[in-house]
Amino acid sequence: MRRYLTIDDVDVSGLRVLVRSDLNVPLEDGRVADDFRIRMALPTLEELVRRGATVTVCSHLGRPKGVDPAFTLRPVAGRMAELASVPVSFDAPVEGGITVLENTRFLDGETKNDPDTAAKLAEGQDLFVQDAFGSVHRAHASTVGVAEILKSVAGPLLDAELKALGRLLEDPDRPYVVVLGGAKVSDKLAVIENLLPRVDRMLVGGGMCFTFLKAQGKAVGSSLIEEDMVETVGRLMGEYDGKIVLPTDFVVADRFAADADSKVVGVDGIEDGWMGLDIGPETAASFASVVKEAASVFWNGPMGVFEWDRFRSGTEAVARAMAESEGFTAIGGGDSAAAIRALGLDGAVTHVSTGGGAGLELLEGRELPGVAVLERWVS
Repeated sequence: MRRYLTIDDVDVSGLRVLVRSDLNVPLEDGRVADDFRIRMALPTLEELVRRGATVTVCSHLGRPKGVDPAFTLRPVAGRMAELASVPVSFDAPVEGGITVLENTRFLDGETKNDPDTAAKLAEGQDLFVQDAFGSVHRAHASTVGVAEILKSVAGPLLDAELKALGRLLEDPDRPYVVVLGGAKVSDKLAVIENLLPRVDRMLVGGGMCFTFLKAQGKAVGSSLIEEDMVETVGRLMGEYDGKIVLPTDFVVADRFAADADSKVVGVDGIEDGWMGLDIGPETAASFASVVKEAASVFWNGPMGVFEWDRFRSGTEAVARAMAESEGFTAIGGGDSAAAIRALGLDGAVTHVSTGGGAGLELLEGRELPGVAVLERWVS
């Protein structure tokens, strides 16, 4: 149930509005390398301008240690100006447009949720709009502190994220399938434990699957495993017998390199000195079939080292199955979102999240501080 106000609950005309967006984008040689988050943030900013608000947007970028020109938001403002339908200015007021503030992490008290830092950000503003889903799991001055000072509402992007991912926790259509990949079980253990009672199938690929196989007594060669997680995943497989589905074949390589010698082997055929770098074609087809037949699917994490062409097939198969599914399909942020965008399939799924860490914490059942603080403004 929604426990916060949105911009539709407030007349913003004539108000000075501070928006917290997630503009934490990758930079290469001083230019924006991926503008996905900028494009996702813009509709809220433009809508507020259209409704007559004076709009200022703030965000962090990277993890600078103090003021570091390599982490300035100036290139972000430049790219936003190219995409926006209204004027965009960097660190200076602009009439009838969007003012982009400098990196919030250049402020000493940002990550400590310092009240003075929050007050500096809130100064001269009438309303705070929290629209940075990718940052609401952090109790920082620009996500929580400001919302304790100014009347605060959720932006459309944040509202959409909470509704889409919340659907996976509350009453998903069935069959409900979760696909998990990536390197480590430890990174997603809390999600696994919270979702297993809710799902019909959990398909596990990527490097994390080898810890599960190790718990089954399988030989995994030089594949990535977390020894301290073996007992835990063994317990989970016993407790949820049949729900966790593991790969039956792999693309293995003789070393971790894009040009390594590789071959396809069955799950019992991983030899010493060889490591799994992608799920095999049999598994890719099987996982894709389960995804396409599901009524609800959540996917987070690649099936292999998708950055290298030769170990991309498994991830691509899952991405295409998500796009072909007629059910509700949600993709977590991070690598899985990057993969489906790289394939040009992001428009064919129901929801592509802008926040990896925040999305996982939501699905873990944890409270998000940047959302919880909005409740105080609900009368």
